[in-house]
Amino acid sequence: MAMRITRRRLLEAAGAATVAGALPQLPQAALAQEAESHGLSTFGELALPPDFPHFAYVNPKAPKGGSLTMQIKSRQGNQNFGTFNTLNIYVLQGDGAAGMDACFDSLMTGSGDEPGSLYGLLAKSVAVSADKLTYRFRLRPEARFHDGTRVTARDVAFSMNILKAKGHPLYRLLLSELVSSEAESDDIVVVKLSPKRSRDLHLIVAGLPVFSETYWSTRDFTASTLEPPLGSGAYKVGRFEQGRFIEFERVPDYWAKDLPVNVGTNNFDRIRWLYFRDRDVAFESFKSGEITFQQEYTSRIWATGYDFPATRDGKVKRETLPVTAPSAVQGWLLNCRRSKFADPRIREAIGLVFDFEWTNKNIMYGLYARATSYFENSDFKAAGVPSPEELKLLEPFRGKVPDEVFGAPWLPPVSDGSGSDRALLRRADEMLREAGCKREGGTLRLPDGTPLEIEFLDDGAALQPHTQPFQQNLGRLGIKAGSRLVDSAQYQRRLREFDFDIIVLNRGGSLIPGDSLRSLYGSASADVPGSDNLCGIRDPAIDAILAVIAQAKSYAEVVVATKCLDRLLRAGRYWIPMWWNPNELLAYWDMYDRPATKPKYSSGAPAIWWYDAEKAKRIGKA
Repeated sequence: MAMRITRRRLLEAAGAATVAGALPQLPQAALAQEAESHGLSTFGELALPPDFPHFAYVNPKAPKGGSLTMQIKSRQGNQNFGTFNTLNIYVLQGDGAAGMDACFDSLMTGSGDEPGSLYGLLAKSVAVSADKLTYRFRLRPEARFHDGTRVTARDVAFSMNILKAKGHPLYRLLLSELVSSEAESDDIVVVKLSPKRSRDLHLIVAGLPVFSETYWSTRDFTASTLEPPLGSGAYKVGRFEQGRFIEFERVPDYWAKDLPVNVGTNNFDRIRWLYFRDRDVAFESFKSGEITFQQEYTSRIWATGYDFPATRDGKVKRETLPVTAPSAVQGWLLNCRRSKFADPRIREAIGLVFDFEWTNKNIMYGLYARATSYFENSDFKAAGVPSPEELKLLEPFRGKVPDEVFGAPWLPPVSDGSGSDRALLRRADEMLREAGCKREGGTLRLPDGTPLEIEFLDDGAALQPHTQPFQQNLGRLGIKAGSRLVDSAQYQRRLREFDFDIIVLNRGGSLIPGDSLRSLYGSASADVPGSDNLCGIRDPAIDAILAVIAQAKSYAEVVVATKCLDRLLRAGRYWIPMWWNPNELLAYWDMYDRPATKPKYSSGAPAIWWYDAEKAKRIGKA
């Protein structure tokens, strides 16, 4: 578990096979103008020299051994929190298993201290053309797949091309401006990007997983499969039982174990992921010691659940660490493809009656803060009136977007904490009437006369205590609101097909927002099955700002443009903001150790930790 920018983090931060020769071949003399570099960056220079020994936050002498057992808490691609039925997480088909990205190396990988920079992994170096449209990656000759075969430039080119042609919609969208990827020789792959490329596309392609062309030549890349794939990463698939658990075994002769980007990482001999459909059952597994590391997201359990013998005896440790990176934000997302949510006044009225203050005090033990922005705890959160730089970007849309975009950004209301604030209920009722809704016999009807009924879709009951009081307030407005709980597989299918009214989603923050925002908020992804634009946002102004973010030439430009995006999104009332946690809540059995320093932008847990045999012996877990 290297502390590096994985494909998930890169894509968050960040049809047919590619057409070779769509751009004219760049002369080698033009490439020679740029010296080969040991890494790539978004802005400016790399912080570390070519001969850096290891990242500053790792213990280069960390011992190898032991095991780590966790529950899946975040997902990428086709992964599912509740189950899995395929080991291919890079396509739309199936429910992908947790942890699979540990099996695959990429050309380059990132540092937890330095956002927007990558250092060589499979690639020893890269030469960049003067126009930054052609990249020649030089592969390390020692790079090997797990079967001992060499990783060649043909494998790299194949991987990029098949992800663009047949990969998950997220990859197809991000790679739309990849013109070609071709093997010049066994150790040189030449990647060409379109002049319309986004700012971070070179980082995206350098962070893609590399597959074996020979392995996949006899298999269907788009199909679900439980055959462990051939990879080149620090881990390979071990034992697994579909939908229940999957284990990964550290590759003892891993070809890259001594590279600077890997020193002090990948320390566990075995990593095991367990699946549970119920959070309380999962917590019982932690209490028994079956799960050994827990990142806690349930306030009730954190506040009341840890008074058990192993905690009192010091066998289980708890820590609260301040979040130092842009925070994950949670909210109810409204499916604006449905006519009932077409009017933003209706969307806002619905959200007005969620009483966060009461919920936080009575259900969440005061552990959370109200989410107000799409970019909490970051430089990208809009506040106050727009700056002159922001206004320069927003002025072309005056009269085409809500006037509030040019003032202080929208904030959700603060309730009186009663659980049913009468003033907010009155405001919501007024907004619904302004939108043309009418109440008849206790039923609120939309302007076309149909009753306004809302279904909250979820795959678990953990949030029902938070949702039911909200639904009761909606009932006071004449809105029939209820929950539909489905199994994980059906939930994923309905999300992919946009078959829902309202869902809950927790989205992680990005260190440097980039082109991946198009999948979240861009019009082009609104009707692509499986895309992350779950709200169905289609707004030319948002599309224009997304393009500015993707093309920004400096961090300052990204900040300005992303604040504009935040204003537009908040003005659209596409979601009902719930909450975010300013702290990371960790619990673990006291059988691990960690470096004295941590990465600047994360806790480093448990990626750069290691198993301590003496501690394990003391608590009876050896």
